[in-house]
Amino acid sequence: MLLQGPLVRAVAAGAERVVFLAGPAGAAAAELLPGVDEVWTWACPWILGDPPPVDTADLARLTERVRALSPDVAVVATSFHQSPLPLALLLRTAGVPRIAAIGVDYPGSLLDVRHTVDDDLPEPERALSLARAAGFDLPPGDDGRLAVRRPLPPVAHEPGSVVLHPGASVPARAWPAAHCAEAVEALADAGHRVLVTGGPAERELTAFVAGRRGVDLGGSASFAEMAALLDGAAAVVVGNTGPAHLAAAVGTPVVSLFSPVVPAERWAPYGVPTVLLGDQRAPCAGTRARECPVPGHPCLSSVSPADVVAAVEKLVST
Repeated sequence: MLLQGPLVRAVAAGAERVVFLAGPAGAAAAELLPGVDEVWTWACPWILGDPPPVDTADLARLTERVRALSPDVAVVATSFHQSPLPLALLLRTAGVPRIAAIGVDYPGSLLDVRHTVDDDLPEPERALSLARAAGFDLPPGDDGRLAVRRPLPPVAHEPGSVVLHPGASVPARAWPAAHCAEAVEALADAGHRVLVTGGPAERELTAFVAGRRGVDLGGSASFAEMAALLDGAAAVVVGNTGPAHLAAAVGTPVVSLFSPVVPAERWAPYGVPTVLLGDQRAPCAGTRARECPVPGHPCLSSVSPADVVAAVEKLVST
């Protein structure tokens, strides 16, 4: 969701109103994107990793809602492994007169703009190229980096800490919890105050990782408060998961514990100083695996707490 920010700002620069259709997990991020006027939340059965069943009544309700909105243009922003065509069919059925998307499959009459891209583009650039193909571009002075709507809410923690986020959206992208806990100790030994963050379902993990020397913030922050927390950090240590991109969106340097199950060229933190850690040539590279297919999770378990401390020192001293 955050990686679509440059596309959204480009569309907003040439549109009277922008309505963003987001999945349940991404709605809070969509609400933070500059240029978004309204967010609709819908669980898409052909996109979500844990999809709901296809419900014809639900599809009909969304179709009628789009018909009532009567948009002039729909820009279907997908990731590289997602098809825009099912949603394009729904939008066309709802009477949307112009639809643009990236796709390699023959769209018939479903798309007015079928855009093609280089597979190795970073996701924000890929999305922005679609906006441009649809006739929209960034306004003068917009550098195309990720961004959030400001001002952000106040947070109780002083700026300058190191944030360590041990969780990940799928297990294959998570640094081992024991390594995370050791990194908190090592960062504290190096003189850093360490804040450990996580969602409501990760409180047990964050408590373990924080131990006695980190500050456990598991489950305590809203999405906007998380953005504010990262905004005040000296650096963020995180896997390839949402807070990595949220850190990039607020301009904070990232130590990226990056499992190569998806390409770093597309998904590494965008537009901020980054140190990429992890074996990018490991056997799991490019598999898009949710569970690590290699015993011992070597692509990330090979990264030591000392490696993380050195990466943090490099970023904060730049």
